[in-house]
Amino acid sequence: MIYVYREKQLASRLNSPEADVLTPSNFDSSKISAYDAIAFGCPAMGAEVLEEAEFEPMWNECEGSLSGVKIALFGSYGWGDGEWMRTWEESAGNAGAILACDSVMANEEPDDEAKTACRNLGQTLA
Repeated sequence: MIYVYREKQLASRLNSPEADVLTPSNFDSSKISAYDAIAFGCPAMGAEVLEEAEFEPMWNECEGSLSGVKIALFGSYGWGDGEWMRTWEESAGNAGAILACDSVMANEEPDDEAKTACRNLGQTLA
């Protein structure tokens, strides 16, 4: 899941962030410059890696265009310790992306703390 924030000045006048919700199949590096900030969300799969069928190919294609872009990362995991998120954060940093806030991880289902952290993540990007 990708949340992309745009038209920051208009959104602030309306006191509401403007966000588009896209799937990995509907997003690529050609769309990055159209947005002020991007929240990338992906669960850990297999041996704590990004989802390999759609998300990882999209992420790999976008990496070269993330330098200076304000982003946030969020996702869930089932059995590991969050290694996939640390690897993902490192990848984003190596690409020159600006991590706008702490990444949000949820073990299995998001609990109240994770839900609050996700709302805060969205507010930070907006």
